[in-house]
Amino acid sequence: MLIDLRDHPSEIFSKIIHELNSGATDKMHPYSYGVLGTVEGMRPDLRYVVIREVDNDLNLFFYTDERSLKVKSIQVNPNVSLLFYHPLKRVQVRIAGRAFLHHLDSQASMHWKRVLGDARTAYNALIQPGTPIHHPEDAFSWNEDLSSSLNFLVIKVEPFSIEALQLNGLEHLRIRFTKEAENWSSTWLAP
Repeated sequence: MLIDLRDHPSEIFSKIIHELNSGATDKMHPYSYGVLGTVEGMRPDLRYVVIREVDNDLNLFFYTDERSLKVKSIQVNPNVSLLFYHPLKRVQVRIAGRAFLHHLDSQASMHWKRVLGDARTAYNALIQPGTPIHHPEDAFSWNEDLSSSLNFLVIKVEPFSIEALQLNGLEHLRIRFTKEAENWSSTWLAP
């Protein structure tokens, strides 16, 4: 378990932040992957993303191809959700925030330097993500020059709400943290 009934909300908040940071630095941590929720037209759209960084302001960063549908969805509606689950500690963390897109700017350039070797092929595909193809191998074509960051985009999510649900038999615990100006306040919720 991550959250105990005797924990003070500030202690719980610190534990959650520690777990999110662990996900960004340890690829074996369950919070290394989160489910990103966007709105596409009138329907929700979900997909897993790899969390690359959590900064001191609790902004979460991940990468994508700038031609992807999630980018178009965020351009229309920047309100997003992230969902994490730790199966051993039995705790779910939901984050609501506003997404900001960084493409061909200093933020994208800084993160591009962290993408090494063949990992750069993910952002150098000749065919746009989501394009219908006849055979799976049709998608295995990349620019020969993998130094190009033309399609590389960094998504930064600034959270305004972080909610945790600790599963514990019949005594589940649920707490929400809400950002007000630069401070976070807490509210216990019925699970």
